[in-house]
Amino acid sequence: MSLSGLDDRIDALLSPWMQTVIAYVQSNRPDLTNRQMALLLLVYLTPGPHTVRGLAAKLRVSKPVITRALNTLGAFGYIRRQKDESDLRNIFVERTAQGHEFLETFAGMIETTQGHANRNTAREDRAYL
Repeated sequence: MSLSGLDDRIDALLSPWMQTVIAYVQSNRPDLTNRQMALLLLVYLTPGPHTVRGLAAKLRVSKPVITRALNTLGAFGYIRRQKDESDLRNIFVERTAQGHEFLETFAGMIETTQGHANRNTAREDRAYL
C-alpha cells in the first residue's frame, strides 16, 4: 500500500493527474469546471461541425448546461459561436486560436507531469531491484 492509503495502482494513476491539476492551478489560467473542460476538449478533439444540441447529447446534459459553459468559454476566447446560414436555428461552435493555445499549454502540463511520473516510477523500479 502506498503512503496515500490508496492501492498502488490508483496512486500511480492519480498522482500524475494531481501534479497536472496543481500545475494548472499555479498557471494563473482561468479555472474551468470539469464540464467546461470536457466541452472544450470535445470541440477541439472531435470532428465538427459542433452544435449545442449535438454537444449536449454527447455529454448527456441539457442544452442550457451547454449554453452556460459556452458563455464562459466564449468570454475567455476559447470558442466562438457562428450562426448556421442554412438554418438560423442552429449555432455552430468553433475553435479559436486562444483555445488552441490554452489546450496546447495544458497538454504541455500533462506531458511534464507524465515525464516526472515516468521518472519516479523508473526510480522506484530500480530501487525495488
